[in-house]
Amino acid sequence: MEFFNILEAAPPAQPDKPRPAVKRILQGDGANLIVFTFSPGHCLPDHRAAHPITVCSLKGEILFSYGDETVTLSPGSVVHLKEHITHRVDYPVDAEGEAVMLLTMLTGERHRPGD
Repeated sequence: MEFFNILEAAPPAQPDKPRPAVKRILQGDGANLIVFTFSPGHCLPDHRAAHPITVCSLKGEILFSYGDETVTLSPGSVVHLKEHITHRVDYPVDAEGEAVMLLTMLTGERHRPGD
C-alpha cells in the first residue's frame, strides 16, 4: 500500500512560468499519478494522452476542454477521457489563488516490486 496526501505533495506554484508546476508522485501498477499546481492564467494547451486518463480538481475551478465542449471542474469533480483525444486545461487569468489538479494516467502497466 502507498498513501499520499495529494495537496501536501503538490509542487509549489510557479507564477512566473507559462505552464503549471508538475510532479509525478506515483508510477504504479496500472496508473501514474501526476499533480499540477496552476497559477492564474496557466494552461496546458491542446495535447493528447497515450492512455485513458482521469482529471480531478482538488483546489480551484479549472476549465477542461475537449472538442467543442468545456466543463468546469470544481474541487472534487472528475472527468474521464479515452486515449488519443485532444484536450486542454485552463486556469482563468482572473482566478484567485492557486489550483491543484490530479491527473491519473491509466497505463495498465505492471511493475516489479521495488520499481
